[in-house]
Amino acid sequence: MRANFYDIHAAADYIGPGAIEVPFYQTEITDIVRRRSLFGQRIKQVPATGHPSRFFEETAIPVPGTAGFVDPRNIAAPVVSPTRVERSVPLKAVVAQLNYNLFDMELGTQQKQFAYLQAKDLVDTIDGVMISHDVALWNGNDTSLTTPTTAQYFGCAAQIAAGGNTTTIGTADSIVDGLKSTIALMVASTSFAVRPTAIYANPVLLDLIDREMKSEFNVVLGTKEITSGFTVKMLSTQAGDLPLIPDWSLSYTGTPGSGTAVLPAYIVTEDMIEYHWLSDPNPRVFQLGVPSTLASQYVVVKFGAPVVKGASYAHYQVLVDR
Repeated sequence: MRANFYDIHAAADYIGPGAIEVPFYQTEITDIVRRRSLFGQRIKQVPATGHPSRFFEETAIPVPGTAGFVDPRNIAAPVVSPTRVERSVPLKAVVAQLNYNLFDMELGTQQKQFAYLQAKDLVDTIDGVMISHDVALWNGNDTSLTTPTTAQYFGCAAQIAAGGNTTTIGTADSIVDGLKSTIALMVASTSFAVRPTAIYANPVLLDLIDREMKSEFNVVLGTKEITSGFTVKMLSTQAGDLPLIPDWSLSYTGTPGSGTAVLPAYIVTEDMIEYHWLSDPNPRVFQLGVPSTLASQYVVVKFGAPVVKGASYAHYQVLVDR
């Protein structure tokens, strides 16, 4: 019989008569980290036509107007033509790289405690790319679709604001009345058949709307499931019942209630917002060759860009002062 002596004081939680406790961990990692937003999942996903991706937008149909009413026995038709504008959106790239060290992977395999960790880290990296994508859908800092100035998207919030449809609801004004009157104005357009489909805002602003409806009108807003397992409040408007969709990526400034806070809301026609993708609407994963460091390298890449069609008439930015 051969006895071996080991010093385990540094690793043990407790050493006593008949007991040695060493650290063990649950094999599942607690994870409620935020991932996707609803906006990116609800807008249209279409293949890009090239770089930039091009399309035409018709801004007026050939209407003869009063000149079209003539003597039926002496017809002289006015010449008309449709009004179409060429548009384009430059494609952008969102990428991330994950390296697996050979030593660490083999150590994890031998321990057998976190066997799923390699797959989880790769999935999390893909989700990380999609978080950057979702945030930039609204907040990308590019300023032009024709002459790009940064590597980011031209955010939908900035595209809508650049379209000129923006209004402000003062600190003493009703948020609900302001939203409803803005939607009525959009629907009343004589040039475009606008039918907004949703209102996006930070959850803090939507909570203010909910409180206002309850305190001033004694009304509790109805709800509707817009995606599997996700229910939102509905606001009755001249465009029908529109979902009030909370979006954490829509930030606001100041402290609500101070009188200097500005909380944006976006009334959108989702069919008129598109994401033009290249090769695949989902992120793609590429495994690179193993370098001299013996690390396994994976690169996640997504090509595309969002475009807000009809920014000047099919959507509206509402800034709420509180």
